[in-house]
Amino acid sequence: MSGIDEDLNKQTIALTNVTHGESDIRRNATYAGPELLETIKPELNTIYDIFYEGYKISKNKQCMGIRPIIDPVTRKRADYYEWETFEQVNQRITWFGSGLLDFFKNDLHYTNLEKIPLGIWSVNRPEWHISELACAAYNMYLVALYDTLGPETVEYVVNHAEIETVVCTKDHVVDLLKLREKIPQLKAIFCLDPFLNVEEEQAIQGWATEKGVKVIQFSEIEERGKKNPLPHCYGKRDDLACLMYTSGTTGMPKGAMITHGNLIAAVSGSVQANATLPTDVELCYLPLAHIYGRLVDLVLLTGGGSLGFFSGTVDTLMEDMLILKPTTFPAVPRLLNRLYAKLVQVVQAPGPKGALLRWGVETKLKNLKEGRGYEHPVLDRLLFNKINKLVLGGNVRYIISGSAPIGADVLQFLRVVFSCDIREGYGTTETAAICAMTMRNDSRAGHVGRTAACNEVKLVDVPEMNYFSTDKPCPRGEVCVRGYNVIQGYYKDEEKTREAFDKDQWYHTGDVGMIDERGSLVIIDRKKNIFKLAQGEYIAPEKIENVYTKHPIVAQFFLHGDSLHHSLVGIVVPDPDSLADLIKSKLPDLANLNYQELCNNKQVTKAVLAMLTQVGKKGGLRGFEFAKAIRLVASPFSIENGLLTPTLKVKRPEARKFFEKEIEELYQEVDLSSQAASKL
Repeated sequence: MSGIDEDLNKQTIALTNVTHGESDIRRNATYAGPELLETIKPELNTIYDIFYEGYKISKNKQCMGIRPIIDPVTRKRADYYEWETFEQVNQRITWFGSGLLDFFKNDLHYTNLEKIPLGIWSVNRPEWHISELACAAYNMYLVALYDTLGPETVEYVVNHAEIETVVCTKDHVVDLLKLREKIPQLKAIFCLDPFLNVEEEQAIQGWATEKGVKVIQFSEIEERGKKNPLPHCYGKRDDLACLMYTSGTTGMPKGAMITHGNLIAAVSGSVQANATLPTDVELCYLPLAHIYGRLVDLVLLTGGGSLGFFSGTVDTLMEDMLILKPTTFPAVPRLLNRLYAKLVQVVQAPGPKGALLRWGVETKLKNLKEGRGYEHPVLDRLLFNKINKLVLGGNVRYIISGSAPIGADVLQFLRVVFSCDIREGYGTTETAAICAMTMRNDSRAGHVGRTAACNEVKLVDVPEMNYFSTDKPCPRGEVCVRGYNVIQGYYKDEEKTREAFDKDQWYHTGDVGMIDERGSLVIIDRKKNIFKLAQGEYIAPEKIENVYTKHPIVAQFFLHGDSLHHSLVGIVVPDPDSLADLIKSKLPDLANLNYQELCNNKQVTKAVLAMLTQVGKKGGLRGFEFAKAIRLVASPFSIENGLLTPTLKVKRPEARKFFEKEIEELYQEVDLSSQAASKL
């Protein structure tokens, strides 16, 4: 649908907006008209219909695959994928949905079998999509729980969403039974994993009986439906498809009410921007409890492509890639930054090989800058196709980066090294993961492209940050989105809904954007996380952190400042390999120290701060935006220690509290340094 003849210099069109303090409304230039794109086909009413489009294309071809477990004790997996066809998956959807209705009617004695919420708490696996598509086929809806959620959040979501039944892995069966007294409405658990032996089954079933909860194997529900399959009872586009609880960085998550129509529009907008092929294969590893992972999978399935599921742990992610050999790769900047850091080290290697790689990268980057694309027939055959094969399996033709901004230099480097189309997308849970996406033949970086055909965008003044829709040469302001993909609000939370959605159904994202001279959207700042320093300067920490994390030595970075201090300080988790390179080249006398000892060493800290200062200068940071002191810490921020959301964003209030002692010490260092400087 998207073609190379599209005008890169006119990516969006402006519709007049006379409201003071707002920019013109922007729409996709290739789909301009009186209406936004609602659906690619009028017969699509639910996300099951999206799947069925792929079924009609690839009925007897592979649909979903896993690396089977060959040792149930060690959980070792085979070095190949086993596949189920679209026909087989479609059967399982009918069987599981029919079995659910049978269970609800005969075991739980429900009289109303429509619009029932079904919870799911699991890592990605075929049964995840089978559960959501069964809900769609039988007019129920899914409530997704991140696999890594802690007990407090699980308790909140289960109670808030009024969930009585949950599909989950065996380890989470235990977690739910532990929480039983705090989630009294829980009636049944559908276990995805077989019990190891009779003793384990008896122990869990006995405990469940004591708690008043039924534990049934997922496969048993499928068997019920297989014996008594029921016709599908479809819902409407306005019906709820799922509740997705946003991984907020403050407070408890909000339940985004995503309808079938929202997802159909998001899939349609994605296909309009970049249609998938029946021959496409994708590694399914992005958490399906996050809207980004759901959308890319639905887009692939509607085109009849194949989903290979990762083995459940990031430790074997690259191994899964090499075995599966995908053609498309949805990614997040954190992963791409890691690949970038490793590949930069390869390119910078000494000797003839490193020199040849550097020359190849420089040549291709020059071509890319001049608009001649990322491919080079000679260099790709000699050098870069091998890198694609060694890292990604050799078949990847398309990568999409989403969920957070990616550095322009990282994006361009990976485009030429992998010799493939890499796009950047922008969206939120509230926009069903899509709002804008870069075009196929746009070789620039640093923007998120044109608006999706299913939505429109406007910018609203943010006077406290000096962003105005009247700014020249380009309008700037808070990004607001409206369209068929935009949700109506949050479940049982009118206050939060009113805060985020105005009377005209514009969703206020909290992101600050700019419409550039080509009509592309550029995300330049973040409104919601800003704070003020003592001298009155406003700080957008995420923007500054994104500058610092471009350096390979930074694995993670937390920037802190407040109205009591004039400067910023930072907590840095250094990348072990890059730190070792620094020691080898700059501080060889410290080579005998381990990682923890290096993090505690003042010489090392000083050297890292000097490197980051140079990165800040290169990144255009203003004087007050530089971190004046840093502390290196060996333990990474994680979901487990409460410092990251399930989408790997820093929880700022928790991080401030966690590093309270270190922050206080850093400000003491800054004060001492300032006093010493004033005496000179």
